[in-house]
Amino acid sequence: MSLPLSDLRRCFGERLQENVMLAPYTSARIGGPADALLIANSADELAEAAVCLWQLNVPFILLGGGSNVLISDRGVRGMVVLNRAKAVRFETGETPAVWAESGVVFSNLAHRAAAQAFSGLEWAASVPGTLGGAVYGNAGAFGGDMSGNLIQAEVQTRTGREVWPVERLGYGYRTSVLKRGEVQAVILSARLRLENSSKEAVGLKMQEFIERRKRTQPPGASMGSMFKNPPGDAAGRLIEAAGLKGSRVGNVEISPVHANFFVNYGQTRAADVRTLIELAQKTVLEKFGVQLELEIELIGEW
Repeated sequence: MSLPLSDLRRCFGERLQENVMLAPYTSARIGGPADALLIANSADELAEAAVCLWQLNVPFILLGGGSNVLISDRGVRGMVVLNRAKAVRFETGETPAVWAESGVVFSNLAHRAAAQAFSGLEWAASVPGTLGGAVYGNAGAFGGDMSGNLIQAEVQTRTGREVWPVERLGYGYRTSVLKRGEVQAVILSARLRLENSSKEAVGLKMQEFIERRKRTQPPGASMGSMFKNPPGDAAGRLIEAAGLKGSRVGNVEISPVHANFFVNYGQTRAADVRTLIELAQKTVLEKFGVQLELEIELIGEW
């Protein structure tokens, strides 16, 4: 589609960028160009962008930390809105909480909570991506997940701003009503439940989780966990048992450290990653009768 550039410039002025490569904005460093890109630096700017784009009937993708996504080599037709809304406010007392805009880096938020002797987010200390992405996908690690911390989220819908209690997100394992496409809304901010503790206790637990992740997950450019774990099993175990650890297409490899991570070793094409995804799905299905479901999202023109 051709974008109504004059209308978009009226909405966004010089903030509107055209024909922008998206690879630098993703954790895997993969992806083609967006027709147009806009950076939102606050929840208000994010809400205004969504309203304008909906009014103009311009399709848009919201990108936070760029983890858990694979953007096609052809890129994105339409707009990409880059979420850089990062305001944070801690609430003290007997029932502490933290309110934060959705573009804040989630692991940074966990560390900031620890520095103020608040527990509850230790599991998120090395989770990639933004708070908005974590709310959207019910991110989790080490026995914790967003459904256990979220009190409420402020979202922008086509009809206005709304505050949703956690139940409204319809959470399941690594999914929500938003990720399933059942409701269209943009996450502006979230309020998370915390607990009073000590810096020492929180720091020790957090360091334990960080060290465990370092031992079990590969460094380098990846999308995070590629597949959801099937009930009662682990995607990485199945891929390894299928003999695919270390398999490579172009410059992307199924990690020898953890088979549910696909690592980009430089100048990788999204098409190569997808070929490796399909190889893993086909082989695991043939050998074990299990259909691996993607945890990441495929974005753009394929």
